[in-house]
Amino acid sequence: MGRTELTDMEGSIVIIMDNLRIESTKKTPEIAFNADGRFRISGRSIPEDASKFYEELFDWVIAYCQSPAESTTVDIELEYFNSGSSKALLHVLRMLSELVKKGNKLTVNWYYEQGDDDIMERGEYYESILEIKFNFLET
Repeated sequence: MGRTELTDMEGSIVIIMDNLRIESTKKTPEIAFNADGRFRISGRSIPEDASKFYEELFDWVIAYCQSPAESTTVDIELEYFNSGSSKALLHVLRMLSELVKKGNKLTVNWYYEQGDDDIMERGEYYESILEIKFNFLET
């Protein structure tokens, strides 16, 4: 699933995570989640079954949160997403927001096109309910 366990010379288990890459389609976003703490979701997210599409991402984030980088940066640059994707995205961000409670740094960069109030307001909504600061970047 993207994790390799090795034993170092002292007998300690070292977990090495693989990066997660999902190419975009007409209905699904590009996902680029790197084990070094750089995450990116971009494009359109209107899959017919959002929970099925995002399942692999959920599993990867759960594994990442067990041994995260000191600093995690999430870039979200979605031009459009449906309600199922909205719930999935909130779930991912909620899992990642737990890192802050553990003393890790989390940066969320929320990109939106000039004049796209819907996307900007969705980011503001997530920021308010997750109680973490987002950087809003107009493109």
